[in-house]
Amino acid sequence: MKVDLQGISDRKQWEEKGYSLPRYDISKMRKATKANPFWVHFGAGNLFRAFHAAIAEKMLNDGTLDRGIIVAEGFDYEIVEKMYDTHDNLGIAVTLKSDGTIDKKVIGSVAEALPLDSGNDKAYGRLKEIFGKDSLQMATFTITEKGYSLTDGKGERLPDVAADFTAGPERPASYMGKVASLLYARYCAGEKPIAMVSTDNCSHNGDKLYAAVSAFARAWTESGKADAGFMEYIDSGKVSFTWSMIDKITPRPDASVEAVLREDGVEELEPVITTKNTYVAPFVNAEETEYLVIEDDFPNGRPDLTQGGIIFTDRATVDKVEKMKVCTCLNPLHTCLAIFGCLLGYRKISDEMKDRELVKLVETVGYKEGLPVVVDPGILSPREFIDTVLKVRVPNPFMPDTPQRIATDTSQKLAIRFGETIKAYAADENLKTDDLQMIPLVFAGWMRYLMAVDDEGQPFELSPDPLLEELCPQIERIRLGDTDVEDILRPIMENVKIFGVDLYEAGMADKVCGYFKELIAGRGAVRKTLEKYV
Repeated sequence: MKVDLQGISDRKQWEEKGYSLPRYDISKMRKATKANPFWVHFGAGNLFRAFHAAIAEKMLNDGTLDRGIIVAEGFDYEIVEKMYDTHDNLGIAVTLKSDGTIDKKVIGSVAEALPLDSGNDKAYGRLKEIFGKDSLQMATFTITEKGYSLTDGKGERLPDVAADFTAGPERPASYMGKVASLLYARYCAGEKPIAMVSTDNCSHNGDKLYAAVSAFARAWTESGKADAGFMEYIDSGKVSFTWSMIDKITPRPDASVEAVLREDGVEELEPVITTKNTYVAPFVNAEETEYLVIEDDFPNGRPDLTQGGIIFTDRATVDKVEKMKVCTCLNPLHTCLAIFGCLLGYRKISDEMKDRELVKLVETVGYKEGLPVVVDPGILSPREFIDTVLKVRVPNPFMPDTPQRIATDTSQKLAIRFGETIKAYAADENLKTDDLQMIPLVFAGWMRYLMAVDDEGQPFELSPDPLLEELCPQIERIRLGDTDVEDILRPIMENVKIFGVDLYEAGMADKVCGYFKELIAGRGAVRKTLEKYV
């Protein structure tokens, strides 16, 4: 049982093991897609394979789509070479349900997989050809929030971005430069309309995509490297940059899931760790719950993707849903569990939901401190959303998600996940920031986490974060048992970019600093502080 076209030709052995296989003619689908592509996706990683590709798969099986997705990978070309090419663009999607059952599907909806590599004439030429097609309706993205950035942590322009600004659209090296270059190819083909749809898990994601693309368009047109009308095309309404909210937990492929598939007889499942440290396998594992809400602005039309579970609405509603999730009902709760899970030695998020203090912590942050400032978007209930998160999703013991994974880039997340709630309290005459007790504790917990020493006094490895080089040298001056720490913490607590507010101006610095002193009182102090306040 190999994950390739030849391997799935013996349908009986797969179906006897409980696998769903494509019910459509893959060859016919690929031929139709190549001739008239409608959907390109940037970012060939696990979330795409578990969510977007699965949406197309469902609709292909139902007969509501006759074409698939073309995926382009612009960060790690080895994913295409070692995973998509090797397995004929097929993959297995494993859904881990909270009742212990698993759903296993072979996904065949990827019609083409291409490296977004301007140095690869064949692949890049093909992408330019695709972007010149009348049939192309949308380009979606899962490249992480960092993928849209044109500057480094110090605000300085990235070297490849600076070089692309000067060189023009012919052979850009930066991710957003390549995306802008493909849009320029579409402009040159007749100013054809398209929807550019970021489905990355970040606030106002469409604006981030627009800001990056328009920066290249402006630089190129002003320098004469691109036609003067390119900037007008980007702003004309022929190109939309929609907002969206996405939610589906997709941890990296887990060894326990691999063992289940191997027991079924599936061969060649070995994961690949690329030279860029990307962890990929012929399968993905994800939770059952998923949401994708997209602003319905598609200048070249779109298929009825509601058949695949996507919700289309207006921008204001997307904004409400996104704020509900990112600022209150999911992401802050994840961050709470990530920070304290690392400090308390947990290796699975689901195990934390057996911890009385941690359960109480996330319930308080969600229901008590967050819900009062949530605007109900109408299409999803905030309370029901939190209920699902805390009673179904996070406690799911079959989801191999870790606090260490979620702790990645925490410095980039606190301002949105907690800062917006603080601002909302400050702006509401009926609420007081003094009433916030657990959010300041989380801030203190994060600075305690930066010490890279757990509650037993043992060192641990911090998850990747762009501010570690800046923050760790400050924090490493602190030792367990220290009491004179405010001068060290002050520059961090004043940093609006980290917390979304200056904690001194918000009147929260004393509380955060007080919690921090208790958290570093000695071994076991993290647990004692949680027991005391939670």
